[in-house]
Amino acid sequence: MERAMSQNTVASYCSDVGHFLDFFDGTLSDVSHEDVQMFLTSLTCSSKRSQARMLSALRSFFKWLVLEGLMKDNPCDKVEGPKLGRYLPDVLSVGEVTAIIDAVDTSTWLGLRDKALLETLYGCGLRVSEAVGLKIPLMYLDEGFIRIIGKGNKERLVPVGEVASDALLKYLEERPMEFSRSEYVFVNRYGTPLSRVSAFKTVKNMALLAGVRKNISPHTFRHSFATHLIENGADIRLVQEMLGHESVSTTEIYTHIDTSTWHSVIAQHHPRR
Repeated sequence: MERAMSQNTVASYCSDVGHFLDFFDGTLSDVSHEDVQMFLTSLTCSSKRSQARMLSALRSFFKWLVLEGLMKDNPCDKVEGPKLGRYLPDVLSVGEVTAIIDAVDTSTWLGLRDKALLETLYGCGLRVSEAVGLKIPLMYLDEGFIRIIGKGNKERLVPVGEVASDALLKYLEERPMEFSRSEYVFVNRYGTPLSRVSAFKTVKNMALLAGVRKNISPHTFRHSFATHLIENGADIRLVQEMLGHESVSTTEIYTHIDTSTWHSVIAQHHPRR
């Protein structure tokens, strides 16, 4: 509550601390930095990013114990986290985005829902949790924007283009009347809010139908949205605001993706390659 973390972050941190408590056989007040280091070393099947998250969770946990007077020092202070390289996410080309969206069968209201979901993910660059949590009262399609409740319950206004807006309107027109009481935009066949898992399955299934073999998720549409904006000259500060990033350094990853694209093009076409 104090740090305004999302439920998903809280669940991840609780799980990480739980793994350590299962590993450590002793009293918490006796935990040393060697114990924490041994725990991280034991996570041979986990990626460096997962280990870094575990260390962050433990550091927060032990910091709380120190503040509560239950421990004298934070054992994580002397633990060096794994070195993380810059993560470059998979990005779809404009053609691949179009192929995936066109693969949706829009002959049913569920198909119209799936198309509207994909158009919204790509057209607005939303996180999957923001998309499935989108509510009808927060859409101002006539004015061309939607209000998003993002991480830490922070609100932001995101422009929505004509293509995504038209897809949303067509879906809502065909959505069964008995679901009209639900304020959530995206609902399942029973009228309850669409889950993150269902959104993941929709993206995966449509990618398979379109013949796109990349390892993609709903977040891939967000990455593609940002990359395509920057490739077409959008100001990085504007993209940062639309994505809801606290720091522009997080958004700068998309300039690196763009640079890697240039390197690829040069490698393929330069006469002195």
